Amino acid sequence: MSVKYTKHFLSKLEDIFAESDYVLRYEKGNFKSGYCILNETRIAIVNKYYTTEGKISCLIDILKSIDLDQKQLSEKNAKLFLELSQTSLEL
Repeated sequence: MSVKYTKHFLSKLEDIFAESDYVLRYEKGNFKSGYCILNETRIAIVNKYYTTEGKISCLIDILKSIDLDQKQLSEKNAKLFLELSQTSLEL
């Protein structure tokens, strides 16, 4: 799957988080990787000053590293999540 670095694709990734147990927040911070995951409280924080491309890359990394229950996702988002989990990013 080719990743499109557009605001529309970013909103698709945000929809996956909206349907999951995780809360996605954009906040300022000096995270070394650009994001922070609080697993116990199920919160993912992304640097709000990142570009759209940076935010998308962070969200894909987060989705690959967390354990989501795909049964909670809609069919469309579950398909996207499955494709993303098998995709490697090339910048």
